[in-house]
Amino acid sequence: MNKTHWMVRLVQIAAVLFVLFGCLMVFIYTPFYSKLIVKSLNYFVPVEVDQLAAQSQKMGALSDDDSFEPGSDLWIARQAYLKLMEQAIQSDEPQDLTVIQARYKALQQLIEEENQKENDQKDRPKVPLLNTQVVSASEAEVDNPAQKMKDLLEMNSAENKGLMTQYTEFLKTHEIEQPASEAEPIDDETYHDLAKMDLAKTNGQSVKQPTAEPYAIVVLGGGLTLDKNDKDIIVNDYTRLRLETTLDVERQHKLPIVLSGVEAPYMQAWLKNYDVDAKLLEDRSMNTCENSRFSSLLLQKKGGAPTVILITDQYHMPRTRRLFALNGIETIPVVAPMPTTLTTWRPSEKNYDHSRRANYELLATLRDVWFGSSDCREVP
Repeated sequence: MNKTHWMVRLVQIAAVLFVLFGCLMVFIYTPFYSKLIVKSLNYFVPVEVDQLAAQSQKMGALSDDDSFEPGSDLWIARQAYLKLMEQAIQSDEPQDLTVIQARYKALQQLIEEENQKENDQKDRPKVPLLNTQVVSASEAEVDNPAQKMKDLLEMNSAENKGLMTQYTEFLKTHEIEQPASEAEPIDDETYHDLAKMDLAKTNGQSVKQPTAEPYAIVVLGGGLTLDKNDKDIIVNDYTRLRLETTLDVERQHKLPIVLSGVEAPYMQAWLKNYDVDAKLLEDRSMNTCENSRFSSLLLQKKGGAPTVILITDQYHMPRTRRLFALNGIETIPVVAPMPTTLTTWRPSEKNYDHSRRANYELLATLRDVWFGSSDCREVP
């Protein structure tokens, strides 16, 4: 039997590799490649919530209302709360955050009760005082409104300092019955309502029932572009489609909206055109890792959100859900459409757009799982 020359053998191997590469390229241009990648990512990427990090979100007393009047008791209590929250976050002791949140909720209730009592007293008829001409020295010192406002905001007045100290001590020492109570489980009726809106549908992915009701809607930016005049900056098609999805979700679930990414101010302006006011902006993140980390810190400072509705595209979703889970937040995925649609079966350049996006997320997920994200800052 004649032995095949090594040059012939080499040509045969090269031909086989060329044919396989050609088949792969054709497959990449079909709709089946990107679907396979998405299905694999949804199956293999873990989204179990890190329980230690989750302690910082357990209370779920989320609020996007910062309209407290400067100098009011509630405003001073808010400053004391944010100061302690920041100290707890920097001390790497997330278990303390739930205690602070519970105490802050109790403090707000006490202040509101006291304010109500004072309002009731004001409604009663008053007897005019004698010697109304007497003006105390402290009242005479408020002639300069600019200095008064500066003292107010910097907590320079003795009264504000005293309240700040009192509220800080309350937040440090007040005893509460359930310092780390679990979020209330979501009931079946609410879950079915969510399912009707495809909140638990991710391109065929089976998503388990969330353990708690969502407290916020988190929308990740997908990029910016120039307007037709080549001057004005606007959201690109990826971001626009995510915002359109946000409108549908917001109509049925009146929840605070968190806009995450440097695109956040432009996203906020886009939503305002549709009479939707997104107050929580996380506009410092430059990548997905920072999206999840900085958004979780923002939610911590606003009171906590153990479960959120997450809006992004189907390729970005698995990696993003994993990163939010590592930061202690359970996510209910809502898939926003891509700018291009897949064909039914034939190879197409539009299909390649999806395949390229799938390849990027596949490689980024492998990097995050094996090596971590090296360009992810710790704090904004």
